[in-house]
Amino acid sequence: MSTNTVTANVGQNPIVIETGKLAKLADGAVTVRCGDTVVLVTAVSQTKVRAGQTWFPMSVEYKERAAAAGVFPGGYFKREGRPTEKEILTCRMTDRPLRPLFPKGYLYDTQIVALLFAADGVNDADIVAMNGASAALAISDIPFEGPIGAVRVGRVDGELVVNPTFEERAESDLDLVYVGNKTDVVMIEGAADEIPEADFIAALRFAQGHVTTLVEAQEELVAQCGKEKREYTVTVAKEEHLEIGYRVAGDRIEDAIYKPSKVERAKAVGALRDEVEAALKEADPEISDFAIEQAFEHIQKKAFRISILEKGIRADGRKVGELRALTAEAGILPRVHGSALFARGETQALATTTLAPADEKQYFDNYAGGEDSKQFILHYSFPPFSVGESGRFGGLNRREIGHGALSERSIQAVIPDVEEFPYAIRVTSEVLESNGSSSMATVCSGTMSLLQAGVPLKRPVSGISVGLVTDFDEEGNLKDHKLLMDIIGSEDFYGDMDWKLCGTSEGITGFQLDLKLRGISLDIFENAVHLAKEGRTKVQEAMTAAIPEVGQLSEHAPRIESVKIDPERIGELIGPGGKHIKGIQAESGAEINIEDDGTVHIYASKAESLECAKKMIEDMFAEVEVGATYTGKIVNTMAFGAFMEVLPGKDGLIHISELAEGRVEQTEDVVKTGDEVTAKCIGVDEKGRVKMSMRAAIREARGESDDSDDRDEGDGQQGGGRRGGGGRRGGGGGRDRGGSRGGDRGGDRGGDRGGDRGGRGRDRDKPKDDVPPPEKEESFSLTDD
Repeated sequence: MSTNTVTANVGQNPIVIETGKLAKLADGAVTVRCGDTVVLVTAVSQTKVRAGQTWFPMSVEYKERAAAAGVFPGGYFKREGRPTEKEILTCRMTDRPLRPLFPKGYLYDTQIVALLFAADGVNDADIVAMNGASAALAISDIPFEGPIGAVRVGRVDGELVVNPTFEERAESDLDLVYVGNKTDVVMIEGAADEIPEADFIAALRFAQGHVTTLVEAQEELVAQCGKEKREYTVTVAKEEHLEIGYRVAGDRIEDAIYKPSKVERAKAVGALRDEVEAALKEADPEISDFAIEQAFEHIQKKAFRISILEKGIRADGRKVGELRALTAEAGILPRVHGSALFARGETQALATTTLAPADEKQYFDNYAGGEDSKQFILHYSFPPFSVGESGRFGGLNRREIGHGALSERSIQAVIPDVEEFPYAIRVTSEVLESNGSSSMATVCSGTMSLLQAGVPLKRPVSGISVGLVTDFDEEGNLKDHKLLMDIIGSEDFYGDMDWKLCGTSEGITGFQLDLKLRGISLDIFENAVHLAKEGRTKVQEAMTAAIPEVGQLSEHAPRIESVKIDPERIGELIGPGGKHIKGIQAESGAEINIEDDGTVHIYASKAESLECAKKMIEDMFAEVEVGATYTGKIVNTMAFGAFMEVLPGKDGLIHISELAEGRVEQTEDVVKTGDEVTAKCIGVDEKGRVKMSMRAAIREARGESDDSDDRDEGDGQQGGGRRGGGGRRGGGGGRDRGGSRGGDRGGDRGGDRGGDRGGRGRDRDKPKDDVPPPEKEESFSLTDD
């Protein structure tokens, strides 16, 4: 078995590309390795065009196998299911830079398949797969104007890092995926933590140098084992058809495409198309609908590009650097936690924000490594009526997922940390009208809805798109170009670039480049970065006018407060089988989330529910304070006193002598189980056992001083401590129960609790019938030695 291998020394771990061992029946197949992450990538293109094919049917599939990470898939069937968001985004990042590198008019069914075979949890597989797709196409016989290289660039502690590990990415303020050929940029995607434009441009130039290394490695592999490119045909408009079309519509097409609104333009252009179709069918009765469409599109594109390059006038009449009319409004919907509407020309997005407890955050599989959850989610919806059409409604497509991901990561940089704002946050964007850059409208409306919902964003984020129109000579050299601010749909369709850039007043937060060329100079791209900043600054001004500051939390949003407990005592709050926490939630109506560090988040839709839960938790973990007065229920009565629930889970004993000011014969004469009483804490011993006094609370309520401390000290003449002199409960009777009340529990009962017990101190072998069982009284150590 003959294999060929090349190595590109890029980043901490070199990228090794090998071919000739696996999947040899594919037109091109390579395994790519970075560290211990291994991906197999194959490329296959059919040799016949399907009948009626009118567009380039290229598909990219990327699949992460659970076995690559050494784990079982979840679910009943125990096998991988539908594509995850990570897999879909990897497919899109792979597809976009490859598509413009196929010949124009190449309509053969083509498929790229990438399978993750091994994952080390350190190196991401998406960059590995993208380089593999280029290499597989480059060594195959499929016509492909590559190879290209892909790198990820991060910035850790101010230093640029190529292909950072997951650990480094967690510390990075930049996540740039850069794809290019040897000299030019082809595709960009990623996010940043408000990175300045100058630093962003420096990162692009840094990335280009490493991309060149990857391209050279693939060229070496092609030289070793590349196949000769196959014969193929392209489907393009015929010259004779173009001549007929120009004769019919050439002098009127500009007037049609300059109509002020999308609907008017569509009607005018449609009428011209009908005339061109009739003329072409008269000249060639066998002409296909596809050939007619090709001819008419060519006419529109030529008129569109000449108007911009020669006159500086765009389809809707704007100048090349002019924005469409802006509309921004916050708080337009009732009941929802936050809402906002943003429109730029005929593009309109309505966003709503929903807040939920932090444990509602999204969890997902991460076989390749990296994060497995996110607190902030943005979902983007693009219904067919937004472009004036009918069609399939419901479900998700890759475009919606990709646009939602771009908007989400653009706003993510300003979302507060969960410690500051302990909510899970979801933004939903409904695109109601679309004529270009609906994802940027989503960023703007989403930001406004978050502010209106009371989310304390660091700064508002705005977004804008920049387009490009170019003119090349016959040798492929660039003769002229124009950058377009805030492109509409036709400018995206007929133009050469859609560069979306988002950021705050401090810097860039999100970006995505789609290019229809084989590459553009970084010099042009640098100018586009500065033009985008100018545009998004104007957009932000309109947003700020609509909502200048963070709004108040909606009355319908869950309230939240946090309390801190000892992490070692989390189990006490949860209780056996969740008994305690379930009880608090049931009684208060609040929802409780516990962090590992002992932070307890309490969520409730009503303030009274939140306060109830908060008090129950605080009471559960509060410590009884000597001298403080408490109200609680009697939980048990004994001959020697009553047990009172001072705090949840904490009982204290009210000795029979502390139940009332006068003499108490029996505990039940004063209190019974279930009674609610008020008592003052008069002591806590070294073992945490609590002594309470209703008598002291009564005196305190009357404004009289309490002598509990003196009673505890005793006086030597009347016995020992609280109840007398001899030993623990000796003869005299102390201050309360000695001299003045000697007949009660001191002198006259000397044989009872003074004399008999005085001499033996702690000896309790002879309990009296009218004295509580010694083991019960001793178990709470209610008197002082």
